[in-house]
Amino acid sequence: MAIDPFGTGNVTGAGTTASSSMSQLSEDYESFITLLTAQIQNQNPLEPMDSTTFISQLAQLSQVEQSVAVNDNLEGISSQLSSMSAIAGLNLIGRSVVAPTEQLALEAGGAAVASYRLAGEASNVSMSIVSADGTLLRSFDGLSGSAGELHNVTWDGMDYEGLPLPEGSYYMVVSASDAAGNSVPAQTYAASRVTGMTYENGLATLQMAHGGTTLAGLIEEIR
Repeated sequence: MAIDPFGTGNVTGAGTTASSSMSQLSEDYESFITLLTAQIQNQNPLEPMDSTTFISQLAQLSQVEQSVAVNDNLEGISSQLSSMSAIAGLNLIGRSVVAPTEQLALEAGGAAVASYRLAGEASNVSMSIVSADGTLLRSFDGLSGSAGELHNVTWDGMDYEGLPLPEGSYYMVVSASDAAGNSVPAQTYAASRVTGMTYENGLATLQMAHGGTTLAGLIEEIR
């Protein structure tokens, strides 16, 4: 299950909407008071208007004004919490996190762990490790086909001939099908070190050592 430690909602946009709503409501309120005053001043003394209707309309408009004000306050609190979370997210720099990606980082002389999650039960599952130009380097067959959980595949950094590959960024491709031969959607994951973070429009984006980026809210695990 992905976690969202930073809050990825568009807080800036929400605050702008609330401000616009308050401005429009204020204009409508003033227009209503002006119209109401003119109606009272020009009413027929022999057939006075029903004041109960005006009072009811005033009460309804006041309730709407209070609701928008409450929403504005809540959005302000949300903005403050989001900013605090973004600062806390700086602690992830230098840490290893697991997140959705097609890229897999291989360190010199080391192994890499590739992961995947299936959208449904599968009978046949395989994973391929390929280079940036699509060249097949290694394949793993007969993998687990259970749905929902995160499955790990340990790659020793060797190609299909048993030769060590240089450190760098590689790509994972998962192929899965059910008993009837229908394709089963899959998402690949990998652990990578966080090298930096940007925060814009309420979204925290992490820069990863494998060269890609990921939204903070999509992190599966922090190591």
